[in-house]
Amino acid sequence: MIGKTVYLNGKFLPQEEATVSILDRGFMLGDGVYELIPVYRRIPFRLNEHLRRLQHSLDGIRLPNPMRDSEWRQVITQVINLHESDNQSVYLQVTRGAAPRDHAFPKTVSPTVLVMSNPLNSPDPLQIENGICVVSSQDLRWGRCDLKTIGLLPNVLAKQKAVEAGCVECILFREGVLTEGAASNIFVVKDDVILAPVKDHRMLPGITYDLVIELARADNIPVVVRDIAESEARTADELWLTSSSREVQAIVELDGLPVGSGVPGPFYRRMYTLYQNFKQTLTGQS
Repeated sequence: MIGKTVYLNGKFLPQEEATVSILDRGFMLGDGVYELIPVYRRIPFRLNEHLRRLQHSLDGIRLPNPMRDSEWRQVITQVINLHESDNQSVYLQVTRGAAPRDHAFPKTVSPTVLVMSNPLNSPDPLQIENGICVVSSQDLRWGRCDLKTIGLLPNVLAKQKAVEAGCVECILFREGVLTEGAASNIFVVKDDVILAPVKDHRMLPGITYDLVIELARADNIPVVVRDIAESEARTADELWLTSSSREVQAIVELDGLPVGSGVPGPFYRRMYTLYQNFKQTLTGQS
């Protein structure tokens, strides 16, 4: 059964046949959460961590998890096996379900559960080698950015600002402090120390963010987790972008000005190698 097949509410079916009610609260109210899991050689990357974050998001919007972790793993494995690509991007979405439109939680409703897969787009080798440009914007999102919710309009607008500037990403500042990117986490390197924003309500706790810190500390690279002033980001020796799909990339231009020397720096090169080595070990690649 090879092709574009999705899992929707207990059934595997062709994507073009998968439909939800117009009264679904995800469609009407953005009342839901999601996860995006990279898959390398048919192995979901850091699946336990993704499922823990899914649970955190569900708890944050007071939506009971519709499946146990073992059931999620089974469905994810089945979806992966129904597609040809060895490297995939598995998307999970859970909404509160379909009910007459009202802001208050419906008393009786079944959640909508979707799992689908697309081929994983590998980071552009030229961007890995030469770095990327980003723009910036004020962070106008709601106060619970630690929840991976489907209400992403502010992120969409920030990302579009980057696209229109010919850049890859838009990084966000809130009250003079670096938070994250529209679809990524951001690291600063200053005076041979990696600076990471605090994992609180202002940013999504990235799976790759956690891994980068783990790898740095295991390799004896100094890491400090604290609030990072906007001025520190703008005068950084290096800036990095991290996400499940983009992995680790060097930012070499911010708002039209060079970051550091304007080329990927030595700490980025070191981290990129550490990340690739970890990925290869995990998936059995040579």
